[in-house]
Amino acid sequence: MIVSLMGLAACTEGGIANFSSFGDKASTISDTSDRDYYPDDQLLVAAKLQFQNDNYGKANSLFKRALDVAPNDPQALLGYAATSDMLRRFDQSDMAYRKLQPIIGNRIEFHNNYGYSQLLRGNLQVARRHFLIAYEMDPSNEFSANNLELLRNSVNYQRRSRGDLRGI
Repeated sequence: MIVSLMGLAACTEGGIANFSSFGDKASTISDTSDRDYYPDDQLLVAAKLQFQNDNYGKANSLFKRALDVAPNDPQALLGYAATSDMLRRFDQSDMAYRKLQPIIGNRIEFHNNYGYSQLLRGNLQVARRHFLIAYEMDPSNEFSANNLELLRNSVNYQRRSRGDLRGI
């Protein structure tokens, strides 16, 4: 067995030092030690673009794929939660928010997004609490101001029961 291995190594150019289990010379295999283990940023960029274009289903699946690669990535968790909210999949967004809160803590992005999630569900008091926390952190943040305006507009709309529209 040793003789046949040495004979095989002798058949390759450069002897046993260039012998590789991949079939190529060891010198032809590129060094990837300075690269990320997976191009997960590409998934996040594509997911954010889909979100901006209101393609929430595509964005959700891309954020989910990014979470498969890096389960504790705050950007992927925040994006997954936001797209799940827009798709009215509050069970998925709740899971993402629970996982996200210990990672990013008391940040403005968390309070704005979680408050918006509560606004979509009709939990206006909880939404207001989170929007105010975000606004107090940074009164010049346009998202905080816009969210408070959305909340004001939501309170001003009349609530109707299901039977109010029967005659139309």
